[in-house]
Amino acid sequence: MATEAAGEGTGLQFHPMDQFIVRPLFGDGPVQWYTPTNVTLWMFVTLLAIIGLLVVGTRGRAIVPSRIQSIAELSYGMIYKMVEDVTGKDGIKYFPYIMTLFLFIVFSNFLGLLPEAFTTTSHIAVTGVLAMAVFITVTVIGFMKNGAGFLGLFWVTSAPLVLRPVLAVIEIISYFVRPVSHSIRLAGNMMAGHAVMKVFAGFAAIAVISPVSILAVTAMYGLEVLVAFIQAYVFTILTCVYLKDALHPAH
Repeated sequence: MATEAAGEGTGLQFHPMDQFIVRPLFGDGPVQWYTPTNVTLWMFVTLLAIIGLLVVGTRGRAIVPSRIQSIAELSYGMIYKMVEDVTGKDGIKYFPYIMTLFLFIVFSNFLGLLPEAFTTTSHIAVTGVLAMAVFITVTVIGFMKNGAGFLGLFWVTSAPLVLRPVLAVIEIISYFVRPVSHSIRLAGNMMAGHAVMKVFAGFAAIAVISPVSILAVTAMYGLEVLVAFIQAYVFTILTCVYLKDALHPAH
């Protein structure tokens, strides 16, 4: 209580995690599964941004592309090359799904850097659904393509026979941990960066250290721009790796 009173007296009380609170768009009632919230709003904005890039931005199909068309073509080429290199020719048919994942995450990350925006990928509820979708998809593909042979993913034939049962248990555990690490990595990085920026911004009210605080926020913002792309890239390339395991499970 004394700390809160001191904070109110100096005007320095701020809550870095408040920016991640899910709030209803209309009214102040409880948030139900059907309630429009700031999360759904910014997911819809993300969808519009993707449509703007891939549909509106490329409808002219100019020989000399515009900036938006260039970005769309570079994104397409980068992800297509990634899928082909990691999964092989067998994985090309899943390119639309992986491309959609990448664009949703990268736009969500970058839109979250706008003032007053909400970073949807900072919530484990969002990244968890994305990760579980990848996990279920690659598992189903693995069994549909290989049948019981998909279980060969967990049997390390290159290891000594006596160690294979132990390694199989480790492989099974690591396989089922994939959606956890896949989702927490993305949500944790986005949440941590935004929280640190909010902390630095809170110190800008102190005249003595405000120049340092502003420089720190600027530096963190530049770092967050880089992290926003890297995390989308990492999520996507891990999806490709998991898909490769499903298509070619033998060690």
